[in-house]
Amino acid sequence: MMKHIARTILAAVSILLAGGLTTMAHAQTETPAITAGKQPSRAQQLMGDIAPKLAELTDDVLFGDVWERPGLAKRDRSLITVAALIALNRPEQLRSHIALARRNGVTETEIVETITQLAFYAGWPNAISAVGVARDVFNAAPGATRQPDPPAPGQPE
Repeated sequence: MMKHIARTILAAVSILLAGGLTTMAHAQTETPAITAGKQPSRAQQLMGDIAPKLAELTDDVLFGDVWERPGLAKRDRSLITVAALIALNRPEQLRSHIALARRNGVTETEIVETITQLAFYAGWPNAISAVGVARDVFNAAPGATRQPDPPAPGQPE
């Protein structure tokens, strides 16, 4: 299972590094209609005024299709996305995706372990930046009271 997840993470990072998502930025010509009475999506709020087509693609393709595909659980998609954003050193997007990962069932410990693992594969500075983002997200969570994880077996307390 871990090999499968690792392969999927590497594939996702490879696609992102190769510019697989850059083509979405070229199609920004029309403003999507917002249904009367319906609140604009987060993508519409963040970029709809400048890049309406990119916001539409984010809503319809990325979150409406890719994230809904049955091949991976949303929890796994979140962990893969967090790993890719750490590897690419994208702290602004990492912030929202760590929060989404928490809502999708990824634990704080799993996020921190992902950061630690990636320090050796994606670079120490990327991991250090990710720790700061994770701390902010964890502390901003409703009812957040940070408590250290218990020591690993055989480790002093």
